[in-house]
Amino acid sequence: MKPRLSRRSALVGGGAALTAGLAACAPPNPGEVNAQPTIPAADGKVHLTYWAWLKDLQNVCDVFNESQDRIHVDAVWIPGGNTGGYAKILSAIAAGGGPDIAQVELRQVPEFALAGALVDLTRYGFAEQEPKFDPGAISQAKVGDSYWAVPQDTGPVATFYNREVLEDELGLEAPATWDDFYETAGIVSEAGKSLISLDPSDGSHPIAWVMQAGANWFRPEGDGWIIDMTGEASLRVADFWDRIFADGLVGVGYGSYTTPWYAAAADGNVLASISGSWSDALNKTVPGGEGKWAVAPMPTWPDGYASGGHGGSAAAVASNSQHPVEALEFLTWMCTDPAGIDAMIEHSGIGWSPAADYIGELRQQPDEFFSGQNYNEEVIVPMAEGQNLEWTWAPLMQRVQAIIGDGMTNAVTGDVPLADMFAEAQTEIVEIMRTIGLDAEEAR
Repeated sequence: MKPRLSRRSALVGGGAALTAGLAACAPPNPGEVNAQPTIPAADGKVHLTYWAWLKDLQNVCDVFNESQDRIHVDAVWIPGGNTGGYAKILSAIAAGGGPDIAQVELRQVPEFALAGALVDLTRYGFAEQEPKFDPGAISQAKVGDSYWAVPQDTGPVATFYNREVLEDELGLEAPATWDDFYETAGIVSEAGKSLISLDPSDGSHPIAWVMQAGANWFRPEGDGWIIDMTGEASLRVADFWDRIFADGLVGVGYGSYTTPWYAAAADGNVLASISGSWSDALNKTVPGGEGKWAVAPMPTWPDGYASGGHGGSAAAVASNSQHPVEALEFLTWMCTDPAGIDAMIEHSGIGWSPAADYIGELRQQPDEFFSGQNYNEEVIVPMAEGQNLEWTWAPLMQRVQAIIGDGMTNAVTGDVPLADMFAEAQTEIVEIMRTIGLDAEEAR
């Protein structure tokens, strides 16, 4: 039997295989920079490259470039991660090149660390910067005791809903609890409409649901991982949504912010989206929606958290960079300084601010599209502050999300209940993790 590598060995530089989600990419040589003593700050000027799919990122970099004359940052646009960006980053690093900084989704950070593609920022004192960051953001860039990236934006979940139809026409309120959600979805369905519509193949939604309920599917423990997808919180979510699907209370033909969703939303036939905070910008493109929509908290469980996480990215220092000190200085500025946050909101349209105490000037005022509501301060701030900080992303999240999406599709048809799917997925994920050299066990 092939010996298994410990989690610590794999993350620091022993792992040579990538998970199935990145199988098409050439694996980089594990962490040449990570294996060396820390690189000191340069004596002279430094030029950094930053590969990302954020729009107009150079405008953000220029704000920093103009604020000092030691470090110059150039942004290079790449396709979104799963549409070619990740392959480009990993292939370049494998060839000994690549950027100094790369955009990586928060859920993908452990996978890139396992591949030896990232610098362990803890070795450069990044833990000292933790108080500057929103706890819900910084916790998602950490595995065990190490920080592998700088959170760039996050997606605390909220409810974006058609106030005019739900409240004025149907006389209902945005559901405050999941029990309320069940009742409200039923009334809306009887009126010939859908409260929400889901793409059942999108595994990100069940993950956000269980995060909020208090689950912690992937726990680093010692030199390995405990996979726990069948605990009380997970099974509560599974039973609830199995009942929703069996009773046909939500749409399952298309997801939020797709072409059919926009058409139904414009006609008042689909009334809400329970999704990440970044959904506000997408919601504002609903035809004729201005002044008709509003934002409410995510429905809650009595003993759960205020919100789950849905989306969000990090900026990671690539393992071939010769200037990690300067890269970290720039990233700390960009992701915590008000000038950096405001620039990212204005030019790049980031999701929720990763800073501990600054949401951005543009987000501190009422919004006419959302009925004049000051929704960022009234709703999103509490959602960001009330997240499950124990959640850790596993080093194979592309594969995990695909497994959950496939299982959701079967649950919608009633073929396999979500509770059974979670148990089957747990066994499959442990097997995959062992195959790629990690110690992994199912929770007992």
